[in-house]
Amino acid sequence: MGRLFGTDGARGVANSEISCELAMNIGKAAAMVLTKGTHKPRVLIGKDTRISGDMLEAAIAAGLCSVGADVMTLGVVPTPAVAYLVKKYDYDAAVMISASHNPCEYNGIKIFKADGYKLPDEVEEEIEAIILDEAATPPVKLGKDVGRITVCEKTVHDYIEHLERTVDCDFSGMNIALDCANGSASVSAEKLFCDLGANCTVLSASPDGVNINKDCGSTHIEALQKEVLEKGLMAGFAFDGDADRMLAVDENGEVVDGDKIIAICASYMKEEGKLKKDTAVVTVMTNMGFGKYCEKAGINYVSTKVGDRYVLENMLKNGYSIGGEQSGHVIFLDYATTGDGQLTALQVLRIMKKTGKKLSELASCMTVYPQTMVNVRVSKMGKARFADDEEVANAIAQAEKQLGDTGRVLVRVSGTEPLVRVMLEGENKKQIETLAKEIAEVIKLRLI
Repeated sequence: MGRLFGTDGARGVANSEISCELAMNIGKAAAMVLTKGTHKPRVLIGKDTRISGDMLEAAIAAGLCSVGADVMTLGVVPTPAVAYLVKKYDYDAAVMISASHNPCEYNGIKIFKADGYKLPDEVEEEIEAIILDEAATPPVKLGKDVGRITVCEKTVHDYIEHLERTVDCDFSGMNIALDCANGSASVSAEKLFCDLGANCTVLSASPDGVNINKDCGSTHIEALQKEVLEKGLMAGFAFDGDADRMLAVDENGEVVDGDKIIAICASYMKEEGKLKKDTAVVTVMTNMGFGKYCEKAGINYVSTKVGDRYVLENMLKNGYSIGGEQSGHVIFLDYATTGDGQLTALQVLRIMKKTGKKLSELASCMTVYPQTMVNVRVSKMGKARFADDEEVANAIAQAEKQLGDTGRVLVRVSGTEPLVRVMLEGENKKQIETLAKEIAEVIKLRLI
């Protein structure tokens, strides 16, 4: 993990940890690193619906223009739209201002290369070195060499057209609900799914700058479950703040998480001959039941570190076509360079339409083992000490000993928040919950 950039860009409390000065400096350094000074840079900027988005957009744009870059602002858009459009519009780089599933007081800065992929670690380190170590000085442009800012008017239209081309059927007769998390999906989801013939009930699509992810979206899925049950809908789809992840709800109100979504899609892709090397890529957080399903279905699977960037790296290196996380980040590499919640929902609906099966029937392919997660808030120093703390290590070892081969323990620091995440999985739900709490208590004592 870098000094500014975590597993998903730079992130923190807006106007404090993510200050205007930092945003401006990231803009300057990114333009310098990504073009190597060989030509006048052109950079896109998108944002989600947070109140701090306008402020940070202005700061980043100012930084870019001051070193001679031309900027085109996209307005409120999903993160995967930014990743798609930087390549479509032939720009040098793109910036997305978002803190994804976090509350409105947070914001973040993600940078994409010209090919639509997130920056690799070594490029982020170059940018960090310029900002933090003054390893190089971004050029100061004057007069006619200062960059210009323009506004793109067709962003959402172009993105929706792209998503519509990923399916080969319509969704007429399919009654669904969409929870837009008062975030980026608010500008695109209803039109996208209605254009394809679905009858849509739309929730949380009235952003006011501060209600993003508040009691809605993929992190608070209860309202969607209630809506699906009360209206007798076929399915519901909940997006997060920047719409790069999605969790589904079946017709019985049961949550269908990223693990099950990947299992459903990988299996159907295999039937169609589209699952490259018959392999799916997941992370160490993926439920044990996914692996057991893959063994039965003749699908290979590979596990990476937590973070969609690591899933993507593995997919690109080995030529795989699907991968993702339990949280609902799913990457369909044939169509996108990053996780895309709306694209994922389209693929799930397509499989429902093609097979004639209910979502609950599709999701029953995989047995889910009990899993519990405890998030422990720690200090920055505590987060740094985690790997070397003997008492924390001993608590983890004791839990592993008690579980034996009936479960597993995964304790890790968050790449985006001041948290240590304690995850246990096993056959006995009560046992893993008790052990998780015991480990969490030690972490609280040692790392606060």
